[in-house]
Amino acid sequence: HTMYAVKYERKPKEGGQVCDENTALNVPEQPALVIKNAEFITSAARADQFITPNKPMIAVCGKSNVGKSSFINMLANRKKLAKTSSEPGRTRLVNYFDFGEFILADLPGYGFARVSKGEKEKWAKTLDSFFKDKGKIAHVFMLADSRHDPTEDDVQMMEFLHYHTLPFTVVLTKADKLSRMKLKEHIKAIAADLYLGEGNLIATSAETGYGKEQVLEKIATVIRLCEENKDEPIEEGEEE
Repeated sequence: HTMYAVKYERKPKEGGQVCDENTALNVPEQPALVIKNAEFITSAARADQFITPNKPMIAVCGKSNVGKSSFINMLANRKKLAKTSSEPGRTRLVNYFDFGEFILADLPGYGFARVSKGEKEKWAKTLDSFFKDKGKIAHVFMLADSRHDPTEDDVQMMEFLHYHTLPFTVVLTKADKLSRMKLKEHIKAIAADLYLGEGNLIATSAETGYGKEQVLEKIATVIRLCEENKDEPIEEGEEE
């Protein structure tokens, strides 16, 4: 299979911009999504333990030291919702969190060198089983380190998402470690390496909260699309 660039664009509202009370009074826009009480639900070690969510599910994947737990904690406004480990590669489970309007699935980190081949194969199998049931997955955030070129594992993961036609956004972590100029350069270079438009990447920092609002906007769009698709009648000949 070949890699191809996927562009997700927001549809403009019909009839152009509507001037409501808020725009007329210049009231500041409300945040796209407000996360109030994010809670841990359960962990799954095998496919038969995966949950069937009753709301949109967003998966988070990435290399084992990319800062997944910090990213999840930033979204949740909580310091210790997702456990950060000093030993990368410790998360061997799929961890589910209830974020109110959506479920977040934290997937096992991949590509950690000091893990046995058998352990790596086990992780690959878990990820494979999880993504096989793609009807349950509304969107995937694939995390990559903003300071470095994408690794072979990152490229493989992205090809895998393309192959399974899963909608995804690349989230760059640790953006606070770079100057604004360097970050701009790195976004451009990483987008080129991954054959993506720069609009498919969101740079974030769990330290400063940079990029958080953009991620929440993306999630709000995903939730809205799920609701719209849920309301659409299924035409004859189409499978559910």
